Formats: sequence, structure tokens, C-alpha cells
Amino acid sequence: MGFLELVNFYIIPGIVLGSIYALGAVGITLIFAILRYAHLAHGDLATLGAFVAFAVVTGIGVSPYAALPVAIVATALVAVGIDKVFYEHLRERPKIITVIASLGIALMVRAVVQVIWGVDSESYVRGISRPDVYFGLRIRDREIYTVLAMLALVGALYVFLSRSKWGKAMRAMSDNPNLALLSGIDNKTVIVLTWVIAGGLCAAAGVFLGINTELKSMMGWQMLLPMFAAAILGGVGRVEGAVLGGLIVGLAEELSVLILPSEYKAATAFVILLFMLLVRPTGILRGKVL
Repeated sequence: MGFLELVNFYIIPGIVLGSIYALGAVGITLIFAILRYAHLAHGDLATLGAFVAFAVVTGIGVSPYAALPVAIVATALVAVGIDKVFYEHLRERPKIITVIASLGIALMVRAVVQVIWGVDSESYVRGISRPDVYFGLRIRDREIYTVLAMLALVGALYVFLSRSKWGKAMRAMSDNPNLALLSGIDNKTVIVLTWVIAGGLCAAAGVFLGINTELKSMMGWQMLLPMFAAAILGGVGRVEGAVLGGLIVGLAEELSVLILPSEYKAATAFVILLFMLLVRPTGILRGKVL
């Protein structure tokens, strides 16, 4: 196998897949950093966002990129609503109860998607998308847009967390919740902002996964483990760590087929997850321990 073949068929798809995982992993890491529990409904919220965009695409006839803001807003509102209805009264209970509740929410969201849109595979755009060739590199427009969108969304989030008043409040809640509350930070507003951001990033991850592959009611559930692996690999609570972890997991999955049958591709994230929990639970960038 030549170098260009390796890049075209494994490295580029790995970076694109890793960018999608990164978007979801950032939401996971924010939820754990501020709310202190693992959210198992994260993948199915991504599925919901992808199908909301699909409804806009088929209903109005716009491109999935134009439907993306609608999906982000809708999924963010759903995420806030889920927290208010199902998680808020569990705030003072042991976190494992909320984790188990989130599994039930995942099943509920998936059932809603299946009832409304069915269980068959769907696609935003029909037909074959041929890649363009740049100096021997075969790259599709949608792959470029996926990576650029990830960088733009994560970059905007990083600026928000480091420069804005509420971003600094979220960081304070992540570092020391008790001290943040004593300092007068509005805990409820921070939690709402956390769910808005996590829900919006979920939708973006789902939409771009749908653009680059196809829409399935189980797509979010199948990407849940890689997203958690990415968050833990980079360091839970670290936004830049989630991006780094997502890219590594995406590349590892695509490159794994060079030595393993493609059926074992999904197991790569599981192996990475177990390895990091055993060897370095804080992740590459020394985040929080699950």
C-alpha cells in the first residue's frame, strides 16, 4: 500500500470521524465536569438532532448545512427540557441514579425517533458524491466542512469559556462547585448553559455523521462508546482533550482495519477506553477521574 492510499482511505476518513466524535465528546466532558455524572443519553440526543435536520431538509428542501442551526437549537431545548423534567429532582441523590435514569432517557429518545421517522436508513442527499483531488489527496467537500465546523464550534466554545462571564462561571463550577456557589454564581443558569451547549454539540455531531454516512435510529447509540472513549482519553473536563481524544479514536478505528477484520472496528474504542482507565484514568491532559 502506498502513502497516498493510506492517507486517502484511512487517515482522512479517520480525521473526519474523529472530528464527529470530538463534537460529542466535548458535550460529555462538559456534563461530567459540571454535573459530575456520565450522560448515557448523549448519543441518542445526537440521533434526534440528525433527524430534526432531516425533517427540515425534506420539509423545506434546504441543504443539511442550512438545517444545522435548527437542529442545534431544537436539540438544545430538548436537552434543557430533559434536565428540568427528569434530572433536576435527582440532583441531590447519588449520581449513579442519574446515570441509570439517563439510560432510560436514551431509550425514550430513540423510541421517539423510531416512531416518528421509522427504523429504515435515510440520507440527506441522494446520489454519489465524488471526491475532488488535491495534490493526490481525494477529499470530498463534506469532509472539509465537517472538520472546519468542528474547529469553528470548539473554537467558539473555547473563547466563550475563557472570555465571557458565564463561561468563567462554568469553569469555576467545574473546578470547585462549593466555592463557586459561595462566590454567588447562579448554579441554575450554569446548568442550563451546560445543557444548551451539550445539546447543540450533540446535534452537530449527529448531523455531520449523517452527512458523511447515513441516518439510522441506532447511529447515536453506536457512537456513544467512542465519544466516551475520546473524552476519557483526552482528559474528562478538558475541552481540548476531548478534541484530541476524538481525533485519536477516529484514526485508531479507521487504521485498525489494516490488522483486524472490519467487524472488530467498533471494538477499538472499547480497547482504548479500558486501556486508559487502567493506565492513566486522568487522560492525556490530566482531566478529572470518572
